[in-house]
Amino acid sequence: MFNKITLAIIVVGILAILTLAFSGPLYRFDVLTLGDAFFILRYSAITVGVVAILSLLLMIFRRPQAAKQGLLVALILVGAIGFYLPYQQYQTAMSVPRIHDISTDLENPPAFVAIAPLRADAPNPVEYAGAETAEKQREAYPDITTYFTAVSPATAFDTALLVAADMGWEIVASDPAAGLIEATATTTWFGFKDDVVIRLVATGDNTAIDVRSKSRVGLSDVGANARRIRAFIEELDSRL
Repeated sequence: MFNKITLAIIVVGILAILTLAFSGPLYRFDVLTLGDAFFILRYSAITVGVVAILSLLLMIFRRPQAAKQGLLVALILVGAIGFYLPYQQYQTAMSVPRIHDISTDLENPPAFVAIAPLRADAPNPVEYAGAETAEKQREAYPDITTYFTAVSPATAFDTALLVAADMGWEIVASDPAAGLIEATATTTWFGFKDDVVIRLVATGDNTAIDVRSKSRVGLSDVGANARRIRAFIEELDSRL
């Protein structure tokens, strides 16, 4: 009986881990809807967590040998990670506002121009989300504000373009005369596309740089757009 139970736990664990791993790619390549992918992700994460606990109990009380021991140890480690990462994302989602349009300038957010046609079929419209979103952003991300530098607009533009490319964003358009850069960032696992527009304006002796990042799908971005803007500005500041 013990051998059958151990084997069942190993098989279920491996299947759950594979299902968890492929939930993102299956959505990314249009095999699953987003709702189905999240459903599979949620219950696969729960399953691998349970498998990790059962595997730990088997290791403690049954002490299997050889290959079974190695598989159970692997299931404990991979299962714990497979449960923790989605759970961590869930906790983050609960701790941030349900918004998906973040801008350093909330009074006059940079507008998408070249990217607008690419978002024609996106659930989230290209227009700025509005005053309610702006107020929620002020409360959650007070540090997301316009970045100022004494560097000339031309030098700042070239540096910003390099930073955007080095961050792995797909550059959609760059207009030095208008001081605008538009790009798309694609997440690795699910392939979510978030669009970014960078606006550079000369203000006296300084250059004002504003960044806006907006998700194409989803009510909440789980803080991704704010993190992206922070990372961009930190890297830009280090290079300027």
